[in-house]
Amino acid sequence: MELKTVFVEIPEGCHIFCATANPLEVVVASTAQGKGILGVIDGSSPKGIETPADKAERRQFLRKIGYKL
Repeated sequence: MELKTVFVEIPEGCHIFCATANPLEVVVASTAQGKGILGVIDGSSPKGIETPADKAERRQFLRKIGYKL
């Protein structure tokens, strides 16, 4: 079923769930007809680029805790 069809059939509104550990913002618009959610902005800008040394450290940690790579 197309998601747009599902939203059109719900006159009362809906719940939006966002699973994240990042800060987020909800963009809401208001017109003469009412209010609506335009979207959710998730996350922040990256703090840097992973170097080969960072990658090796991350992989070593994951192996140490038992996560298979």
